[in-house]
Amino acid sequence: MHNYDTVTGPSFSLKNRLGRVLWSLVSALLFRYSPNPMHRWRSFLLRSFGAKVGRGVHIYPKAKIWAPWNLELADQSSAADGAILYSQGKIYIGRRAVVSQGVHLCAGTHDYSQSGFPLITKPIYIGDHAWVAAEAFVHGGVSVGEGCVIGARSVVTKDMPPWMVCSGHPCKPIKKRIEEHQKQKFLQLQIT
Repeated sequence: MHNYDTVTGPSFSLKNRLGRVLWSLVSALLFRYSPNPMHRWRSFLLRSFGAKVGRGVHIYPKAKIWAPWNLELADQSSAADGAILYSQGKIYIGRRAVVSQGVHLCAGTHDYSQSGFPLITKPIYIGDHAWVAAEAFVHGGVSVGEGCVIGARSVVTKDMPPWMVCSGHPCKPIKKRIEEHQKQKFLQLQIT
């Protein structure tokens, strides 16, 4: 952090703030109003600002990204319109993971125990094949396990296990996630 007292000055360096101003202009003019199918164009813009973007990534034009240089999007991942990737800290979205509309991934907060409320950034990790459903909120420092499903409007304050359906406020594991092809194999084993 550039400054540990948010009352007396900004938390980020001048370089960071100028980068965000430039990104805001590019985002407003070239990213936000690009047609939905132009995923490669938006991936190019994100890469131009330091994001690590895999193949076949689908970032929709009304997704809000705070700092692309803190973002890593694995192959075939997606973030829907209205998703907020508040990347004050690092955010990783795994292979074939889905971040639905209105989801808020918040990688920054403030230390309320200190008088200057210094900024704290903590990374967010969304595992491969995971799905964070509509309007869920994921706190910084959280890992969503591989194949995990986070229910709509859940508030995720701690790590969620792989291949589980999790939901609630606070979010908790509810049941195992079994994909259709896994059910078919299980049924075939029971028959034989």
